[in-house]
Amino acid sequence: MRFSVFLVGRSMGPDDDAYVLDTLAEHALEADRLGFDAVFLPDHHFTGYAPMSSDPFLFAAHLAAQTENVHYGFSVTTLPLHHPVRFAERVNLLDHLTKGKLLVGIGSGTTPEETIGFGVDFQDSKDLMDQQVETVQKLWAKSVDDDPIEFAYGPYKGAVVQRIVPAPYSARRRLMSVAMRPASTERAAKYGWPAFIPAFVPPIPASGEPSAAFEKYLDAYRSAITTSGHPQDVIDDCLSWTTHSYQCVHVAETDEQAREELEFILRGYQEAIDREYAYNKRAEGISGVDLSNAQAPNALSEEWIRTWCLYGSPETVAKQLAHYDGLGVGNVLMGFTNGPLTPERYALTQSSLRLFAEQVMPRFRTEGAR
Repeated sequence: MRFSVFLVGRSMGPDDDAYVLDTLAEHALEADRLGFDAVFLPDHHFTGYAPMSSDPFLFAAHLAAQTENVHYGFSVTTLPLHHPVRFAERVNLLDHLTKGKLLVGIGSGTTPEETIGFGVDFQDSKDLMDQQVETVQKLWAKSVDDDPIEFAYGPYKGAVVQRIVPAPYSARRRLMSVAMRPASTERAAKYGWPAFIPAFVPPIPASGEPSAAFEKYLDAYRSAITTSGHPQDVIDDCLSWTTHSYQCVHVAETDEQAREELEFILRGYQEAIDREYAYNKRAEGISGVDLSNAQAPNALSEEWIRTWCLYGSPETVAKQLAHYDGLGVGNVLMGFTNGPLTPERYALTQSSLRLFAEQVMPRFRTEGAR
């Protein structure tokens, strides 16, 4: 099983941005040194949710020049916010800079605040997503002698006469898709993409075992990709990167210490999302939508913690991960820096990351694997 770190961590205001940027870069380099398989970056705007996520491609390029082994992933790129030509060019360029170690998650977006900032109608984002995927695939396939690729939809229009430059590093670009609806599962299988398997419901109480819904989504994707007709090496690669995510991971010497420190982390996280709630609702008003969330999620509720958090002693954390390993999950994406990223918070991150790397990760490795 692979393990990846997720560069989350909030800046609570302009004075915090530089510290959070520098600290998340340090966190990524430490993950590379400790043997993690990948660093994933979000694509978010305006909220302070990881300041470098305003341009994660640029930040990944900066990091790629300093790391030796890790892959770089995006969880996830809000494709409707990116001009299709710009997206196609950036993926190809970063594919070269990472020597093919690139996994680009794509999605339609979740908040009107981000879409309206880019002149995209939130209501149109899902349809726009489908058009973007189709256009980008055509752009990548175009040779110099082909007829121009022309497109005009939503806020985007253009015509590409020659080709996308640079050419890809390899013949295959690993995009990734959330695999929850049949259409998104089928799309991932059609193009030979790994998938994010959603876990929007908590595991089975007490046991920590994955929910029936999680197993259903994983089984549906695995069935689709294994019968897709792609070469076996593509299928194996897809399954090795098929991803289960935890927003907040915290490992300590004992379960009791981990729970106490987790609650400290989540109180800060709750403060951040409560502050953002009013702006979310204001953006909904401008967009003409009502997402019907009466308040921000309660991150300190047991249901939220079971759904999104992995915490405890190394033994407890390994036991929970063993359930997912047994199901054949290829990659576990983990946020060790969730919440406002202060020096006190980051000290907990460093301790947790090292404990995980030294006492949990080796239990799921085969010799020579990375």
